[in-house]
Amino acid sequence: MTTIAPEQVNSIVWNQHQDPFEVLGSHLVEENGEKFWVVRAYLPKADKVWVLLPEEREEYEMKTVHHSHFFECTITEKEPKNYLLRVKEGEHERVIYDPYAFRSPKLTEFDLHLFSEGNHHRIYEKLGAHPTEINGVAGVYFAVWAPNARNVSILGDFNEWDGRKHQMRRGMTGVWELFIPEIGVGEGYKYEIKNYEGHIYEKSDPFGFQQEPRPKTASIVANLDAHTWNDQEWMEKRRNSDPLQEPISVYEVHLGSWLHAAADEPAKLANGELEEVVIVSELNTGARFLTYRELAEKLIPYVKDLGYTHIELLPIAEHPFDGSWGYQVSGYYACTSRYGNPEDFMYFIDQCHQNDIGVIVDWVPGHFPKDGHGLAFFDGSHLYEHADPRQGEHKEWGTLVFNYSRHEVRNFLVANALFWFDKYHIDGIRVDAVASMLYLDYARKDGEWLPNQYGGRENIEAADFLRQVNHLLFSYFPGVLSIAEESTSWPMVSWPTYTGGLGFNLKWNMGWMHDMLDYFSMDPWFRQFHQNNVTFSMWYNHSENFMLALSHDEVVHGKSNIIGKMPGDRWQKFANQRCLFAYMFAHPGKKTMFMSMEFGQWSEWNVWSDLEWNLLDFEPHAQLKGFFQDLNQLYRSEPALYTQDFAQEGFEWIDCSDNRHSVVSFIRRDKGSSDFVIAICNFTPQPHSHYRIGVPEPGFYTELFNSDARKYGGSNMGNLGGKWTDNWSVHNRPDSLDLCLPPLSVLILKLDRNKTAEVVEEE
Repeated sequence: MTTIAPEQVNSIVWNQHQDPFEVLGSHLVEENGEKFWVVRAYLPKADKVWVLLPEEREEYEMKTVHHSHFFECTITEKEPKNYLLRVKEGEHERVIYDPYAFRSPKLTEFDLHLFSEGNHHRIYEKLGAHPTEINGVAGVYFAVWAPNARNVSILGDFNEWDGRKHQMRRGMTGVWELFIPEIGVGEGYKYEIKNYEGHIYEKSDPFGFQQEPRPKTASIVANLDAHTWNDQEWMEKRRNSDPLQEPISVYEVHLGSWLHAAADEPAKLANGELEEVVIVSELNTGARFLTYRELAEKLIPYVKDLGYTHIELLPIAEHPFDGSWGYQVSGYYACTSRYGNPEDFMYFIDQCHQNDIGVIVDWVPGHFPKDGHGLAFFDGSHLYEHADPRQGEHKEWGTLVFNYSRHEVRNFLVANALFWFDKYHIDGIRVDAVASMLYLDYARKDGEWLPNQYGGRENIEAADFLRQVNHLLFSYFPGVLSIAEESTSWPMVSWPTYTGGLGFNLKWNMGWMHDMLDYFSMDPWFRQFHQNNVTFSMWYNHSENFMLALSHDEVVHGKSNIIGKMPGDRWQKFANQRCLFAYMFAHPGKKTMFMSMEFGQWSEWNVWSDLEWNLLDFEPHAQLKGFFQDLNQLYRSEPALYTQDFAQEGFEWIDCSDNRHSVVSFIRRDKGSSDFVIAICNFTPQPHSHYRIGVPEPGFYTELFNSDARKYGGSNMGNLGGKWTDNWSVHNRPDSLDLCLPPLSVLILKLDRNKTAEVVEEE
């Protein structure tokens, strides 16, 4: 007896049915007043199929209906739950669960409603691939948003990459879903998406938690709850802290080029699948990438020894091309498999926290690549990007722009930011290329962009998206960092959202960076004519919460490394670099510097090779590394250098007008006490004896730091550990210090309140 029409069978055979559950699986049928259950299955390549009812210990042979691989049988008893199919294919037999016997959706109507309005903050717990159990049977639940697709199927080794075998069901708002029993963690998969013109696209999972190592592109089922975290103390301390009043000194790292291992060197991983996880550098074929666990053993002690408070990782999300540095992301929810699996990356972050080091991750919501397996033209339509290239394409980078006005796209990105804090315990994000998001005419000529509804160039939807991200981020995860790389004068970037700001708590000070590199790259004699380069930053310093950054962008594309930008002979180059960084650490603002600057690498950063570690065998480079160790120690031990970075009370010029000598001096004050430090900077190779500056209080000023010290490779000029004040009015202050200013140097002095003139006279 046949209970189904040929048209329905053909819709399954030709993969054209948007709800295969209406045809496949078990169904209660009424015919001639009699009710009975039928089971239907479409099994390409099957010769014979039987339905097994384990509880009843019964077996029913299925018959072909309207097609040689479409099977049906009648069962008159109660509903056959969790039945099995015995499938004979040639000489082989297997027993499987029927995925169409599991009808319970994981996504509720409320989930879909929140997602459709852009407010499902943990949508990553619903969409994607999730190991789970339904009716006591283990498997993986898949869900993907593809509203304009005609059909969607799941592909993988478990079905020989045959899109006919696991056709998904379309739900409300265009989310497709299916539970596949008896598969689990480690399975590779993709989605086969057909549009209404019949074109087929094989796509990685936008919400996939892991991907195959490049050049492969399949997603991998992962369990993000496998790692046992041991960073509770760090997380509690973070939750109760205000990072703006803490020392923040960031070591920016590209994991793939910090250090390599020999290609044949055994790797340290949580599992034994070395050949699938450890991959060779794309151009440096004699070397392989270090794994996350190896980086935990090597990078963390190195950064801790240098004294940095945070590690910032260039984008860690999956990306297809090594040379993009990670800034063209294809898998927004997957940590890159170049260095291991999600549990390995969790271990790395856990170890950072146990060593009192925070982790900042570069986050790239501004654009995505056009690779065929990624988000581009995802469901046969411009789903994640704008259809109009005047809105949806960055021609300069050859990438696509997210459609921030679409609720589901915004939800994808908002949830992604929260995801890395939730699942990986990261401590901050640095949002890349914010200006490219905020301006509709960014890197576009006239006629290549469309104005907003008011005729302006501002991307209103992108600004609202950033406000939403930051508002939610600080609501869910107090004490974290959200840092904007914003290169224009967009107002209130680091102001709270309730004041109309974008809601970041820090912004890279690109103006300071350009001014200082221009200043330090010129011959010191000419610096007297450019004093404004040094002083201008304080005119606008309190308009935003600034982070001073000398990043990877400043040591590539023919710009030279930092020490190579410095003028003069070799000694002056090292002295200039020490002077630059000592001034940076004395200046208000949090700090970021790129790897290799700490030991004075000469060549530009090369993403394909290691840093030039051999330079540490030479004394000047080893001394420079020691300089950074002491500089970080000073910075972290003196609250005056960090507690009032963003308050006017925290900074005061002593003298900023001595352009004839290219000298500036200023005071940094602590918020929690009356302590202060004084910084005096001599930006020329000419030392100055008997250089007098006014000071706030009389007494003995200890020389805490001298960038010209012999142990750093300097000339060792200085003030013999400190100086007493004289009652000699200078700079409108009754007391002053008579100092020796070393060449190309920064001095940091502090009033010793425990030392009085009377004690010295008695001695």
